[in-house]
Amino acid sequence: MDTGEDNCNVLGLLCGQNQRTQEGQNAQAFREKTGAFRKILKKKAELEFISAPNRVPPLETTGEDAELANEGDSMGWWFSRQDDCYHAQELSDCCKGYDQSLKLVQETIKEKGPFDGVLGFSQGAAMVSLLLGVQEQQSEKWFDFAILVAGFKSRSSPHDVLYSKKISIPTLHVFGDTDKVIPKEMSEDLLQYFEDPVVVQHPGGHFVPAAGPQKKVYLEFFDKMLKKKAQVS
Repeated sequence: MDTGEDNCNVLGLLCGQNQRTQEGQNAQAFREKTGAFRKILKKKAELEFISAPNRVPPLETTGEDAELANEGDSMGWWFSRQDDCYHAQELSDCCKGYDQSLKLVQETIKEKGPFDGVLGFSQGAAMVSLLLGVQEQQSEKWFDFAILVAGFKSRSSPHDVLYSKKISIPTLHVFGDTDKVIPKEMSEDLLQYFEDPVVVQHPGGHFVPAAGPQKKVYLEFFDKMLKKKAQVS
């Protein structure tokens, strides 16, 4: 996705899905659920969706619930337990699968980048916070900005070091007052690890909002990022 010197009017955005909650989650499912968001940005950004590399085991449910829960390929960025389970609220010394996810992102940037920014939702947003930590501490230059929707700090102890230095690039943080999957307090707690984060708090739950108030902030944020891109090109 080359949106660099030849096109300063479009931003390249790498998009990472969340882990399964009640139904299959992968790049295609995430793309389908962000239709309204993509429509808002269709003239400002080109979005590249990627699936996490770690397959999530089927949920142990029965009947119609099982069909819904296990529909499609469910993928995750890392697990908080060795038995391939993940719980965002769980304190853990395990981050099984994280190295594979980091490698996948690096390979995607090399093969399909460069990208101007990155978008993550839920566990995908937590993964974005880790990527930004690597970028900040190792002087990588992967992304110029980031959007984290329903984000939270990883509670896997091997990741603690990646939050030791504040993230300096522009970031937009979006979370809902009634999110039952990632309570807003977890998203609010993440803000302390970023310099000057822009916050969009909406009255809904666990989704990417695209109503009038959010649309206004999205457009303002992307216009600023486009202006910065034009200035350095």
